[in-house]
Amino acid sequence: MGIREDVFYEGGPHIGDFIIGILAGLTVVGIPLTVGAIVRSLWLRFRITDRRISVTGGWMGRDRSDVIYSEIVKMVKVPRGIGLWGDMVLTLRDGSRLEMRAIPRYREIYDYINERVAVKNPGKIGAIKK
Repeated sequence: MGIREDVFYEGGPHIGDFIIGILAGLTVVGIPLTVGAIVRSLWLRFRITDRRISVTGGWMGRDRSDVIYSEIVKMVKVPRGIGLWGDMVLTLRDGSRLEMRAIPRYREIYDYINERVAVKNPGKIGAIKK
């Protein structure tokens, strides 16, 4: 029997990202944005629990990244879609980055992750600024 995880958020990207991407496709220049929005809406999934962050994405949802909170040393959030959704970049202890795009409720999710990082990295409290 595995260790139970409490899920805070599980789902895909914000629907607004898809709508804006489709509207951008009305121009020739916006076609790559449309393709990106379609791929994200079909195969990008986030799962944020009290133990880890899992991001499944890539072509046909074949790539998966799992990050535990003690590995996170820096977080940056960027609002998108007039603040209805946002992007987040997590920098890990080894210098690698995990980008999460078009996250719904991104402010709430950012605060949740920040709280978990503070608990798992007691010496880093205050290191991650909002």
